[in-house]
Amino acid sequence: MRCFVCVARVLSFSRAAAELGMSQPAVSQAVGRLERASGVRLFERTSREVRLSTAGKGLLARAEALLEAAASFSAEAARLAISPRPVIRLAYAPLVGGLAARAARRLGEGEPSVDVELRAMGWRAATQALTRGEVGVAILGAPFPVGFTTGVRFHVTVGHLAVPAGDPLAGLARLTPAQLGRHRVLLPRNRPPGGMWARVAATLRGEHQHRVVGEDIDDFTAVLDLVAAGAGLLPVPHLLAASIRRDDVRFVPFDAGDLRLTFGLAWPPGRVPSEVTTLVHTVQRTLWTR
Repeated sequence: MRCFVCVARVLSFSRAAAELGMSQPAVSQAVGRLERASGVRLFERTSREVRLSTAGKGLLARAEALLEAAASFSAEAARLAISPRPVIRLAYAPLVGGLAARAARRLGEGEPSVDVELRAMGWRAATQALTRGEVGVAILGAPFPVGFTTGVRFHVTVGHLAVPAGDPLAGLARLTPAQLGRHRVLLPRNRPPGGMWARVAATLRGEHQHRVVGEDIDDFTAVLDLVAAGAGLLPVPHLLAASIRRDDVRFVPFDAGDLRLTFGLAWPPGRVPSEVTTLVHTVQRTLWTR
């Protein structure tokens, strides 16, 4: 079939043989076998020229389509023959997106390499995604969901208070809870005992001194919009204060004791896929070398 198409294109058995890397007799024999098998004459041959017959003209487009289909088949077969790289879907809290990105890059450059699909999610959405099997691992803030295996725990220090740029507090060198008597502090409803948010709430003088802005605070950058609007003040981690620049918000050092957010990896119990183990070790190395 390939010989027929090539000869039809150049109208020369010798030139077709040269293009195909075959001898001219071999090309002629191949075309002859095709003619006998199909029962039609494909070319009109004379001592001086080669022309497509009427049947050859009618069959050429079909022959080209068959060759294209064969090439597509071979390409797909070759793709399927290659073992695909393992893929792991990782949910992560927006605050630790930098860590998730560095771990994913290391996994992609490793040997063997692992593809990581990153999905930024809040605590509840990530927990639901783990339960439904939509993600294999999640970097979550404490408290960790019951029934999942957890590990690689680490802490993020909270040492600043986000203040509206026009507020008198924005010009101070340092703030303490005692200086917040006339200000509201933005807090999540979910404040587990012993956690950072519970300790912040304990330093305030009653419910009137804070405003609940959601079940959990997963995306600090979004809550900064409320700070800028004058809805309240927000305790924020050092890494956020060092990386975010806004004209409408100031980050003032906040002296309220040992305030830390705890994060860790969570994954379903039972048999752990090798790529999950690799991710856990990679996150550990990323934390050690950051």
